[in-house]
Amino acid sequence: MNDIKEIIKILKNQYPEAKIALRFKNTWQLLVATILSAQCTDVRVNLVTPVLFKKYKKVADFAKADVKEFEKDIYSTGFYKNKAKGIIGSARKILNEFKGKVPRTMEELTSLPGIGRKTANVILSSGFGITAGVVVDTHVRRLSQRLGLTKNTDPGKIEEDLMELVPAKDWGIVSHLLILHGRKICNARKPLCAECRINKLCLSAFKGKT
Repeated sequence: MNDIKEIIKILKNQYPEAKIALRFKNTWQLLVATILSAQCTDVRVNLVTPVLFKKYKKVADFAKADVKEFEKDIYSTGFYKNKAKGIIGSARKILNEFKGKVPRTMEELTSLPGIGRKTANVILSSGFGITAGVVVDTHVRRLSQRLGLTKNTDPGKIEEDLMELVPAKDWGIVSHLLILHGRKICNARKPLCAECRINKLCLSAFKGKT
């Protein structure tokens, strides 16, 4: 098994700026942006949210939003029907059951419409500074498999594997590091193994895509 501590150390030195790329001012805005980021780039989401948050300023504004109009507002992020349903539904439940405040536990967050463990982990880590797990997106999944950190393909199983290997204090940062490395070096189709600082710790280095 590869030395995950050494991998994290190297990547921390390479990406000292590693943090969430989504722009937000409070935990509700983070929740909205994270739902919108599913199957969409952070760059695109960051273009949509300033206009969205100017139009809908409070949780209550989202809760009473017209669904069809809201779908048009977020259309460019893709999967707009499901995202609108999740965001508006979450706003209503937060108003009715959580006194208008975004909940801060995994159990409560995942009870909201459109919120799974991945989204909840993002909100807890980047919104509240609470590390309850590891965010597993396409980059984290791909790199975890290539590095030999997991043999699983299911995000939930991959998260469990990473939580066993990664020190709890690094659960929050490890996903940011792997995401950045996945975008810049360990691409899906043509990984730049020769430029990779952790290629000596990688089971898939110089073997092409996996």
